Amino acid sequence: MRARARLALAWLTLVSVAATLACAESSESGQLAQANAALQAGEADKALTLLNALINSGGKTGAYNLRCRVELTLEQWDRAINDCEQATKLDGQNSDDHMWLARALGEKASRASFLSAYSLGKRVRIEFEEATRLNPDNAAALADLGQFYREAPSVLGGGVNLAEGMAARLDKLDPVRAHELRGGIAEQRKDYDAAEREFKQAIAKSPHPAFQWMTLAGFYRHRERWNEMESAVRSGQSAAERDKRASAALCDGANVLRSTNRDTARAAKMLEEYLASPDKTEEAPAFAAHTWLARLEEKLGDAAAASRERAAALALAHDYKPALDLKH
Repeated sequence: MRARARLALAWLTLVSVAATLACAESSESGQLAQANAALQAGEADKALTLLNALINSGGKTGAYNLRCRVELTLEQWDRAINDCEQATKLDGQNSDDHMWLARALGEKASRASFLSAYSLGKRVRIEFEEATRLNPDNAAALADLGQFYREAPSVLGGGVNLAEGMAARLDKLDPVRAHELRGGIAEQRKDYDAAEREFKQAIAKSPHPAFQWMTLAGFYRHRERWNEMESAVRSGQSAAERDKRASAALCDGANVLRSTNRDTARAAKMLEEYLASPDKTEEAPAFAAHTWLARLEEKLGDAAAASRERAAALALAHDYKPALDLKH
């Protein structure tokens, strides 16, 4: 074979390999996008089917993180921790992977025995700190780390002064989160007037204030200021109805009302509005919203509606335990 022909053949082979790799990457990216869309829509079973197939076929970049997040919505803490750990092993320099691992560890720690919670709590701090070290502009991780510092005892590396440092870092990156964190710090110090002011400033500065209205409602719930709590929920509901990007706030408000057994009919209506919205999110999984609504329908005396909502939840997530535990 002539040299020119051999070079041409080699070139064609390289082009073919490159095209194959590009096609594989495109296919993996498409599957990840489909899985993420399913996660946001609350279609846990569909998301897991896509991600399991992707991981089993060797396409792991990003898949473990997404599967961890699906498992978090399903309240499967151990599985979520394992998958988030796998994500950090594959790419130890990804700030978001460490943030999600910290969140998974934190969920388990909040339900663990004292000794287990102590061990897990130290890992939560380490992972959040690593997330903020890798990306100092990761506002979500900074806010989460600030909450950890605010709530954790000093033996776990917590402290209000450390939380204030996170709020200061958030001032330029995300002023809304900074005000919310300072509100929590003031509440911890029992300076309730300052806390209320901070939560109201968060509302004033937020481009999507429905969420911050529900945070303020939660503050009023803690203070047993029931009328103001209900008023804040109504304001949040109105804001969410005007802002499709804030539809998940409807679930936050419904759960504030549900946890206090107040205005059950409004709470049910808010969940129905959220479930009818095309803008659902993993922050308020659709199958969880169906489950919460089923409980409200039971309280309202509509057993048939409660059964339908339970079935709707299980159609999206067949092994979601809170739905399985409902009467049917």
